[in-house]
Amino acid sequence: MLAALALLLGLFMLLHTQITNYGGLGSLVETFLPWFGLFVPVLLAGALWRRSASAVVALLVPVTVWLNLFGGMLTDKSHPGSDLTVASHNVGADNPDPSGTARALAASEADVLALEEISAQAKPLYEKALAKTYPYHVAKGTVGLWSKLPLSDTRPVDTEMDYGPLGDSKPADVKLAYNRALRTTVATDQGPLAVYVAHLGSVRVVPRDGFTTDDRDRGAKALAEAVAAERNERVVLLGDLNGTTDDRALAGITSQLRSAQDEAGDGLGFSWPASFPVARIDQILVRGVEPANAWVLPETGSDHLPVAAGIKW
Repeated sequence: MLAALALLLGLFMLLHTQITNYGGLGSLVETFLPWFGLFVPVLLAGALWRRSASAVVALLVPVTVWLNLFGGMLTDKSHPGSDLTVASHNVGADNPDPSGTARALAASEADVLALEEISAQAKPLYEKALAKTYPYHVAKGTVGLWSKLPLSDTRPVDTEMDYGPLGDSKPADVKLAYNRALRTTVATDQGPLAVYVAHLGSVRVVPRDGFTTDDRDRGAKALAEAVAAERNERVVLLGDLNGTTDDRALAGITSQLRSAQDEAGDGLGFSWPASFPVARIDQILVRGVEPANAWVLPETGSDHLPVAAGIKW
């Protein structure tokens, strides 16, 4: 039985893309897929207790699959030197200390800083606390970008948080108040860089409906279409996507952009929840530039950890 369970665990991780997404099951599994490796030591303890050589040998299957999927995340893939440092943080609408969070982020020395989930009450506090470090900034709804370099061609990106007849009937200024994505151009020494800031819809585990991802999935599709239409070959996407890069719902985005953490990170890079991170749902994705390094910043007053990356041309 232990040998059979080991083989099933290996096949489960290997064939995770074949799991149905009914009720969001596939997305839920893919969000926490690395953690299924914890079943290996449990099965190993059982195999040793039963003195089952066949079970120990069978465990080579899930170990090999896990290392193939996630082994590269355990090593330091960072490289020295970068042309630009970018950072992103879901600051949390209920953050008790927006000014303190802003000061901590300014101390990160990021050249470009994206914030998500900015409440109307906290927005002036972020603007005041970051003004000295970042002379340029834009904000659309609940997302914003602060920069040491000039910004231009800023516009909101519709992630269809409000759709259908009721949403269509609302005036543009009403929709903009809770817009959750923007696009702007950063003027760098190496040329223009298109930067997107996004906060996709939240996911919920509901007893009757399962893992509800409709808002997030619809927003991911709209964001993927916006990136596909982007004419600038150099693109950086910063934001809380409420999904990992393994999540099939983000395939439209990850097929176009590469993860800075996957390519140049040190460790797993989990960012949520801040008190005990179990998943990386805060992403820095790029196209046309090379990630040099990527890391997670210290905890602030938010329930997310900030993430940062150095990029080069």
